[in-house]
Amino acid sequence: MDNIDIYKTIAFATEDILFKEKNSKFFGYSYPISSDEEVKVIIEKLKKQHHSARHWCYAYQIGTEKIYFRANDDGEPSNSAGMPIYGQIQSFGITNVLIVVVRYFGGIKLGVGGLITAYKTTAQMTLMASEIIEKTIDIHYQITFDYKNMNKVMRTIKEKNIEIVHQKMNSNCEIEVKIRKKNAPMIFEIFNLMFEIDIKIIE
Repeated sequence: MDNIDIYKTIAFATEDILFKEKNSKFFGYSYPISSDEEVKVIIEKLKKQHHSARHWCYAYQIGTEKIYFRANDDGEPSNSAGMPIYGQIQSFGITNVLIVVVRYFGGIKLGVGGLITAYKTTAQMTLMASEIIEKTIDIHYQITFDYKNMNKVMRTIKEKNIEIVHQKMNSNCEIEVKIRKKNAPMIFEIFNLMFEIDIKIIE
């Protein structure tokens, strides 16, 4: 399989998507995220924005090889909101994403089945409105060398079209690069065989 180092995520946050069911209003939002900390900030912001809503239910998934996810029903019956939302993240096959569905209660109870459908549908509509993109899983390396070896290193970086993330150039130089996972072993080997050049993986 060639594309094991590719994952899908969303390009940017979406505007709210509205789904209505028996007077209840469900507003769906999606956000690209890379850490837990971002989730709290976004939920706080939505609670301010929708301060008279009843529930702020969400699900998110982070990671490519190690997957981490959470689903939150926020006061709705157990598994009637967070998991249906998470199910849509899975069915779209995306990661590094947060979906929040804000519910305004319309006075008519929907029942657990109705809630599951409403949250699932809102999440689905939200993701259909999102721009889904493919990204590569990248490995980060740190290359360390003396200034006198600069040309040798830079020539290889240029020839192999390697992306530089960060560089520190003194008498002792450090360059952080990122390389697509499937090309990483080959690039590592090239630098590893060079005289007076040190390369190590950055976790």
